[in-house]
Amino acid sequence: MDDGKNYTRRDAIGTIAASLGAVTVARGASAATATGGEAASTATAVPLTDPRTKYPKPPFKGQSQEWPGLASRMEPRPDHGEQSYRGSGRLLGRKALVTGGDSGMGRAAAIAFAREGADVAICYYPTEEADAQEVVALIKADGRKAVALPGDLREEAFCRKLVADAVAQLGGLDILVSNAGRQQAHDSILDLTTEAFDATMKTNIYAPFWIIKAAVPHLPPGATIIATTSEQATDPTPDLYDYAMTKAATTNYVHSLAKQLASKGIRVNGVAPGPIWTPLQVSGGASQEKLKTFGGMTPMKRPGQPAELASIYVQLAAADASYATGQVYGSAGGSGQP
Repeated sequence: MDDGKNYTRRDAIGTIAASLGAVTVARGASAATATGGEAASTATAVPLTDPRTKYPKPPFKGQSQEWPGLASRMEPRPDHGEQSYRGSGRLLGRKALVTGGDSGMGRAAAIAFAREGADVAICYYPTEEADAQEVVALIKADGRKAVALPGDLREEAFCRKLVADAVAQLGGLDILVSNAGRQQAHDSILDLTTEAFDATMKTNIYAPFWIIKAAVPHLPPGATIIATTSEQATDPTPDLYDYAMTKAATTNYVHSLAKQLASKGIRVNGVAPGPIWTPLQVSGGASQEKLKTFGGMTPMKRPGQPAELASIYVQLAAADASYATGQVYGSAGGSGQP
């Protein structure tokens, strides 16, 4: 062959030989890396932890706080993954808004999102400022942008402003976690006032409607909406009549919106916790008698901690879960639905 550059048969053979040599070296390097990886894996293996004894179990100390309560005042203090969650860049460059991001599952999700590379805005009730500022500090410590947006989700105008402020300060929005919830226990429907019933409906049903409606025009294809529902949606206890009703509605809107928004490339999923140790329980969400034995009825014989759900929120937000929509993921210590 002559292309004007005196390319000879000897040159061609030499090139082929060099290529084969490179492949051999690459394969050798791959094998060495695999062997080294196995060695490294063995050297840095994380020991197994018995889930039954990983966290505190009842009996718990009787305690109560004014609604909505602070995680920082609970005994024992909940674990949101502050010390344990380690990220790997799964949400690098993403922009998330988390309602109820000061404590509970919202706080665990916000911390995990930041450690996976996302900038995060959190919404919370104004009296929860102390807990919220802890979350802000943790997000900033991971080198991510933190936006604090206090307000009352029972007000439609605030919900619209919340989304607008999050979009403006984050420079966009592609993860929305509708997590904030109101839970107040009543032994009898006769003890439940219209005012209290209305407050639960406004927080748990109206607010997600207002927020999602305001957010959808800003969400690009690939964005995700994640709702926090509950085992109460399908296995309600008698003292949470109104709360359980709202969680059934939440589970239902996950299924409905997933079908509606699929055409826009927006995924919608839910997380359904069982008994989780959060301020909901000590601020009217459970009686003192129930609080002392909280979580003890599960097969694990203990309540879950918010940190144990963080990775579920991350998985539902991550791009590699692209075929998951309309799903509800449970975490209830062996009991509950789904």
